[in-house]
Amino acid sequence: MGPKVVIIGAGIVGCALADELTARGWTDVTVLDRGPLFVTGGSSSHAPGLVFQTNPSRTMARMARYTVEKLAGLDCFRQVGSLEVATTPERLAELHRRHGFGQSWGIGSSVIDAAQCAELFPLLDRERALGGLHVPTDGLALAVKACEMQAGRAVMRGARFVGGAEVVEILQLGGRVVGVRTADGDFPAEIVVSCAGFWGPRIGALAGVPIPLLPMAHQYARSTPVGAADDLPILRHQDRDLYFRAHGDALGIGSYLHEPMPVDLDDLPGGEHPSMMAFTPDTFSESWAAAGDLLPVLRDAERTDGFNGVFSFTADGFPLLGESRDLRGFWTAEAIWVTHSAGAAKAVAEWMVTGRPETDLHECDLNRFDPAQLAPHYVKTRAIRSFVEVYDIVHPLDPPSVRELRVSPFHERQVALGAVFGEAAGWERPLWYATNPPPPDVTPRDEWSSRHWSPIAATEAHLTREGVALYDMTPLTRLEVIGPVSFLQSLTSGNVDRPVGSVVYTLLLDRAGGIRSDITVARLGEQRFQVGVNGPLDLDWLLRHAPVGVTVRDVTGGTCGVGLWGPKARTTIEKLTDIDVRPESFRYFQCREGYLGTVPVTMLRLSYVGELGWEIYTRAEYGLRLWDTLWAAGRDHGLIAAGRHAFTSLRLEKGYRAWGVDMTTEDDPWQAGLGFAVAGLGPDPQRRLTCLVLAESDAVPMGREPVFREGQPVGHVTSAAFGHTIGAPIAYAWLPASEPGTEVEIGYFDRRLRATVTAEPLVDPKHERLRR
Repeated sequence: MGPKVVIIGAGIVGCALADELTARGWTDVTVLDRGPLFVTGGSSSHAPGLVFQTNPSRTMARMARYTVEKLAGLDCFRQVGSLEVATTPERLAELHRRHGFGQSWGIGSSVIDAAQCAELFPLLDRERALGGLHVPTDGLALAVKACEMQAGRAVMRGARFVGGAEVVEILQLGGRVVGVRTADGDFPAEIVVSCAGFWGPRIGALAGVPIPLLPMAHQYARSTPVGAADDLPILRHQDRDLYFRAHGDALGIGSYLHEPMPVDLDDLPGGEHPSMMAFTPDTFSESWAAAGDLLPVLRDAERTDGFNGVFSFTADGFPLLGESRDLRGFWTAEAIWVTHSAGAAKAVAEWMVTGRPETDLHECDLNRFDPAQLAPHYVKTRAIRSFVEVYDIVHPLDPPSVRELRVSPFHERQVALGAVFGEAAGWERPLWYATNPPPPDVTPRDEWSSRHWSPIAATEAHLTREGVALYDMTPLTRLEVIGPVSFLQSLTSGNVDRPVGSVVYTLLLDRAGGIRSDITVARLGEQRFQVGVNGPLDLDWLLRHAPVGVTVRDVTGGTCGVGLWGPKARTTIEKLTDIDVRPESFRYFQCREGYLGTVPVTMLRLSYVGELGWEIYTRAEYGLRLWDTLWAAGRDHGLIAAGRHAFTSLRLEKGYRAWGVDMTTEDDPWQAGLGFAVAGLGPDPQRRLTCLVLAESDAVPMGREPVFREGQPVGHVTSAAFGHTIGAPIAYAWLPASEPGTEVEIGYFDRRLRATVTAEPLVDPKHERLRR
């Protein structure tokens, strides 16, 4: 029977979750909704139902595939196929790229010419289209019917559904949920799941749990009859932010070609359809004209009705899944569209029942945000920007953003050196420094892979290999753990019970014995550790499992750090520090505390770039002094500041993996080349993270491209960069086991890039540079 579960929301996600939970034996499930069943008045009730499975994210594509397969099996899906059209060369190139995503994730598609587009969708002006992407398995989800069918299956297994039951309180005791309260009474529960859609922030407020989503509206209208037919494919025109579906002989037109429309929940209309706001014709006029340009039959048609429909959006465009740490037993499955509904519900059900979803969910985890990213202003601003970027909206103004939210103490010096910044998790991170000269002979790149890149990265990489360079490592999340080593030992795969002064690279495990991420543990004292982790999710996991007597504290914001790497790193600092940095005294994977000039530092003998050097950390108030001390000492040794692009190039040349990019919770660490074997995961000789060196130098993959062997897709690229030391682009890809010398091809837009499986590491295979 399982624990007593209450699901808030009987839309398509809540119904799917009830179905998935009861199918796994958790049958004591109650689903509540404020509206009537099953046209509840939420987003599912008005959803046009268009399902496009192709997505850059493997996780989101898998969720969409499962949703299509499940709803088709329930007779709740019309597989009419989809057509995305291009009216510009740039869009056609992007459709080739999306075709590649489909090949990587196993979603069949083809790029077709204008004549074939018109054949599939005869109402199309073939003179406007340059080509299109056709996905035969896409189509229309019948959202309300899907709610009814999945709810019916859940009820047959013991679940119950209650309409007209608005939740007004989340009942809590001792930091755990114990039920919910409605106007008609209480519903006890051991687990409460918010599937409330755009009402999610209200439910979160009742629980005292931030649910960082923004309700937004977009426009949908119907035309008078234009000769459409129900077997027409769904149509998307991203060049003008439009989509279309047939309603009998009329067309439905959805538009994002308008200013973003954030919605205050207090402004929603009453009645049975609070998610259907009044249509605003003035903001739709441009959309109607653009629709007529693509589909001439609409020029003489009229709009019969329309509404501004409310849906949920997050700061990064991904759902919010998982259990809150602040209130145990309170789960969320929010910001999920019909497209991903059943797949997301399946993943959450697996997670709840077994403790581990089959699909990697780090992109979707509720706890993935830093505290500053939960601020209402941040959520609203970034959700609007994400909305604009995800839908390629032709926005008349630069959409608002939040920059310089988190800067290292070195920021002032970096700006003075002409740093060009990127942003990640709110941190400003130098990509390259304009004061470093570009090399005279860098091979020109194609338009796509040269975006947000500079040939200066080549200079920075070469000078790191030949001299010494300073990298800002401040954004890497650092935790201070105080307590017995047995705490860390119990949660990791490697032996962290090493002598004080040791550094251990290991894997963080979940309660089911699976991998959560990789971490680095530096033992600074018998019961004092600096733990390098992969962001808020690892912090969340350690805090959840810290027993009485163990303290886990995020010290990232109060500290700062640099990577000082290159063959001249030791000569740069040996006269500055009271720490013995001779190779026999300070070996690789060791740590020491002491002073660098007048700055108290913690030094770790680690290198992500494959060169001699250290990570050097201190408290934030000493940051400028640390930078200036190193900068002055390095002047005679040619010290430069270097950015993330050089870092990534050097990392790949040395074969170092990046968690969340090259590896996820789904991957076998042994075959990822980490040297760990975890029970239940391998080693699997059939699939390996493989180093590829490309034959052509004018294009560098951007990640997630398909890899072909003998003409068949066999894997996908995880990360890539130009290797400035070896003089060729490098890509890492998950492939069937392949011997060095095996020839493959990488699908890159409408090209196939030749590549060769190559033994790694590509630079310094005997690690002589690290042992200097």
